[in-house]
Amino acid sequence: MSGRGRLALSAYAATLLAAGALIPLVEGVGWLVQAAVLLGVQSGVGALTRRVPLARTLTLAAQALVTLVLLTLVFARDHALLGVLPGPQAVMRLGELLVAGGEDVGTYSIPAPLTDGIKLMVVGGVVLIGLAVDAMAVTFRSAAPAGLPLLALYSVAAGLSDGGAGWVWFLLAASGYLLLLLAEGRDRLSQWGRVFGGPARNSGGLADGLSGMSGGPSPVRTGRRIGVLALGIALVAPLALPALDSGLLSGNGPGNGKGSGGGTISAVNPLVSLQNNLNQPENREVMTYRSNIQDPQNLYLRILALDEFNGSEWRSSTRRLTDVPDRLPQPTGLGGDVSVTEVRTNISASRSYQQTYLPLPYPASEVRVGGRWRFEPEGRTLVGDDGQTTRGAQYEVGSLVVEPTAEQLAAAGSPPEELLREYTQLPGSLPDVVAETAERVTEGSANAYERAVKLQDWFASEGGFTYDTTVTSGTGSSAIARFLRDKEGFCVHFSFSMAAMARTLGIPARVAVGFTPGTMKSNGAMSVGLRDAHAWPELFFQGVGWTRFEPTPSRGSTPSWTRPEVPTDSASDAAEPSADTSTEPSAAPSADDSCPPQLRQEGGCGPSQEAGAAAPTDRGTPLGTVLLVVLASVLVLVLPLSPLLWRTRTRNRRLGSGGRTPADAAARTLAAWREITDTAWDHGIAPDDSLTPRKAAARIVRLGRLDTTAAEAVHRIAGSVEQVLYAPEPRPADGLAEDASAVRAGLRASAGRSTRLRATLLPRSSVRVAWAVADRRTALAERWAGRPGAGRWTARLRRLTRQHG
Repeated sequence: MSGRGRLALSAYAATLLAAGALIPLVEGVGWLVQAAVLLGVQSGVGALTRRVPLARTLTLAAQALVTLVLLTLVFARDHALLGVLPGPQAVMRLGELLVAGGEDVGTYSIPAPLTDGIKLMVVGGVVLIGLAVDAMAVTFRSAAPAGLPLLALYSVAAGLSDGGAGWVWFLLAASGYLLLLLAEGRDRLSQWGRVFGGPARNSGGLADGLSGMSGGPSPVRTGRRIGVLALGIALVAPLALPALDSGLLSGNGPGNGKGSGGGTISAVNPLVSLQNNLNQPENREVMTYRSNIQDPQNLYLRILALDEFNGSEWRSSTRRLTDVPDRLPQPTGLGGDVSVTEVRTNISASRSYQQTYLPLPYPASEVRVGGRWRFEPEGRTLVGDDGQTTRGAQYEVGSLVVEPTAEQLAAAGSPPEELLREYTQLPGSLPDVVAETAERVTEGSANAYERAVKLQDWFASEGGFTYDTTVTSGTGSSAIARFLRDKEGFCVHFSFSMAAMARTLGIPARVAVGFTPGTMKSNGAMSVGLRDAHAWPELFFQGVGWTRFEPTPSRGSTPSWTRPEVPTDSASDAAEPSADTSTEPSAAPSADDSCPPQLRQEGGCGPSQEAGAAAPTDRGTPLGTVLLVVLASVLVLVLPLSPLLWRTRTRNRRLGSGGRTPADAAARTLAAWREITDTAWDHGIAPDDSLTPRKAAARIVRLGRLDTTAAEAVHRIAGSVEQVLYAPEPRPADGLAEDASAVRAGLRASAGRSTRLRATLLPRSSVRVAWAVADRRTALAERWAGRPGAGRWTARLRRLTRQHG
């Protein structure tokens, strides 16, 4: 094999060995095999173009083009031209997957499920790192700098994996880099003649220990010195990088579910925040309501419907948004012979509950709410526009209590062909056991209704399932198969599995996410807390429409139409509006047709070519712009996002729970104060350690131009800090996380756009990483200086450094 061939093979091996550090971050190792194949093709293209030969820049361009084609073939084949060529639709699809992957990374815990977005990020990242290593080491014949992308890959992975098997991955990555350096040294020397080395002399030297011989040629010695320096940096860098408590980017992943949480259901991956809410030590109230429905236990508050199953997750498909009509349209599929009663419900959301989607009884027929809201007809949901959330919202809802009989459901006709096709789609990755189990459980059923009831009863009582909120989350094909095997999970597993099994039987199905009815208070109002978060399947029956089922044992209420001879709900006389509900007329819906940024990121809006079918947005975007955006999105995955990653992790660690002892409470209070001062620092207000907490709080309020809510939050935390520092018996403070979030929101609201952007992407407080590195270096130096023989090794290192200079 030629020298360049050995060098290319070494670059390939070094990249794969460094990529091994990503294994603890995601489930399975199949992605690594896929990355190895793509890397092999990419390296082969480079070897062929160098043999032509082509100019170095053309070689790099050819490899980059082939890499884009490979990623398109693997991740966007259905959107590519001729199934291979990366046209505008394919590039936009890759961009959508990257955005979804970024959201998944910030939501799932380690090891994260291998969603399509995360898979593109890890495989694409490894392939791009491989391209950089191959270009530096082989095309431009400079192997030493190729250690930088390898170092970045290993350091980020090691920092995110919380040190899991860190030494194993470090040794593998280090071996790959040293192999690359030695291959380059042999390649350079081979240009002068036969490569040989004499017998080892003066065994024991540092250079001898690395190479196995001494007195090597100068290029080899130079490579070894650079290798020593790079490996030394690699040892220190992961120590300085903050480890994560649970989620890939935040502490709000499932973990143990004991964090403070945000009290919301994420529209992108609702199962994570849902599981976190179910495991909260305190059932914090998020809303109250009054309704004239006879039995409130059947009044589920629905947030959104997840109607697209891609094998990795259930999510909302792209839909068109409209203005909120005065009267919502008739529910899809509901016939005139089904008993329907309209009820009125007055809902008040707490100020701590911030959600883009408005919780509504289903199906809502009329909504009176102030603010900027948009209507999504297919899912019958209201979505906040231009930053509108549910925080403190007070609104009145008219909704229908649909009361079908078992006979009506059993006699339901065939659904419309378009709806049947869309809501019975299943990914090819779904294991056969799902369909086989569905057929076995529903054997002997005469119609779709009987099959649905048998599925519900099998999950809820007859199948031997156990309700457990501590089970590892997952909504993909493998998670459903694992749930059917282990028979342990919570509402997400039950609802997603029943919906998938219903689709295998040809029954249109989707999953609704929201809250169960809650509990009644002494004043007659209903209280809904974090632990009332829930997910349930909705199945479609022609003549009735989307119908709720309840497969989760010990949660919610079993629908009357699945119980024999049980009377259904009816409405009583109209109840008076709740005293805490606004009676003012609702504001006119916004005429702005733009899609809200939150929903656009979550894939919940955009024009469609036909009803029920999603269509990509921004068709007029030039291909060159799309390519630049996609390339930029991939390139910023490594080093440029380090300050953001560190800051996000630090914020969630400080505001999470850390025990219940008085010492833990004091530590949480001080951590929340540090978070506020760092947030102010990020927004241009440098900390002043000479001030008391009370004066520092006043300074932050004055310089940050905070509103009343944020100012009160700052002073509350400052008062808690004084309690911790000076009171004989400090009292534990509540609501620290909420107060810190309010201060951050206040600072962002009063800051300019450039200040907000810098505070997010390049926070000033991230300089603490440099301080941590310096402290770590000092500690290592002191520790090293105290070891026997340290002076001899230090002198030898200095002698090598002078020779290199």
